[in-house]
Amino acid sequence: MTAEGTATIDASLREVLSGVFDPCCRDKGISVVDMGLLHRAEIDDGAAHVELVLTSGWCPFATQVLTDIENAACTLPGVDRARVELVWHEAWSPSRLSESARDKLRFLPDPNSVDDPAAYVAQHWPTHDDTEVSHDR
Repeated sequence: MTAEGTATIDASLREVLSGVFDPCCRDKGISVVDMGLLHRAEIDDGAAHVELVLTSGWCPFATQVLTDIENAACTLPGVDRARVELVWHEAWSPSRLSESARDKLRFLPDPNSVDDPAAYVAQHWPTHDDTEVSHDR
């Protein structure tokens, strides 16, 4: 831990893990770093130790992410082994996203760029008041 009480992220690990993609966001080019999955990443005596926060405890790709991170960490000079652990005492939230990831995942425009939000919504998601929907089976 640093003096401020935040977890330590080794700069060389951050850099190499920036090339490891979150499987659910690979098509958008969002890494585990940009997703905010790193909780701690340190190197000590040739061993990399990485702690991750998952976006969901039910992530079906967790095993793949863990393996990808181990493999990437071991490519660093002086690192001959890596251990990746999941952190369960801290929940992931969208606030952990990097600005780049937030922009890539945004499906609506930046609220500050829309002069009239109601008109924007009406234009892109018109209501279908003239269409009757039946829920009978």
